[in-house]
Amino acid sequence: MKTVNEVSKLTGVSIRTLQYYDKIGLLIPTEYTEAGYRLYDDAALEKLHQILLFKELEFPLKDIKEIVNRADFDKTKALEQQIEILELKKEHIENLLNMCKYLKARGVRNLNWTVFDSSKLDEYSKKAKSEWGETPAYKEYEEKSKNRTKEDERNIMDGLTKIFEEFGAMKDTDPTSKEAQEQVKKLQSYITEHMYTCTNEILLGLGKMYAGGGEFTENIDELGGSGTAEFSYKAIKAYCEK
Repeated sequence: MKTVNEVSKLTGVSIRTLQYYDKIGLLIPTEYTEAGYRLYDDAALEKLHQILLFKELEFPLKDIKEIVNRADFDKTKALEQQIEILELKKEHIENLLNMCKYLKARGVRNLNWTVFDSSKLDEYSKKAKSEWGETPAYKEYEEKSKNRTKEDERNIMDGLTKIFEEFGAMKDTDPTSKEAQEQVKKLQSYITEHMYTCTNEILLGLGKMYAGGGEFTENIDELGGSGTAEFSYKAIKAYCEK
């Protein structure tokens, strides 16, 4: 048996987090001492290991709780699926890294959008998650994308590209203007229609990413001209703070 302090030191998971996992029923200690201290056996540590793997794959805690507490939870199968998803993520990241190195070396203006295509990873993740349990947001995305062809996906990307080109055409105006705010609403509606429900909170997070520097900022500025990404963020911020 290990105490909560020993488990924290061994795994890097804070004591407060372990206490929270106990509170929500995600990882209940094997037993408690007479003084009320939490104790964990090897089985509990193995379960914590699974929880951390699912967290790395960006599963919400409520979904992880449902998965690992199922009576028919197949640990071997879950691990095989986790390995496959991580391999696909590795491939996706390596493609992005190679593209960035190429841009740095060559300074090309022809942007390679294909490296942002995570469809293979998304497809496998969908399959795996469908066996473990689905969230409402996941079901929404799955429903919208299940019958799409590659041409459909290209058309959706073209539509998004046009929206940022339109942002670029107004980047020297007031981001709080009626025209700019209507453009933000158009972007939000487009994401909601083709991808997932884009709440104001999600939209603001996207805006910060657009203007946060790096490839996203460069690509948006390439579409609409220098300053387009920053203008888009300012317009989004004003829209979401109304």
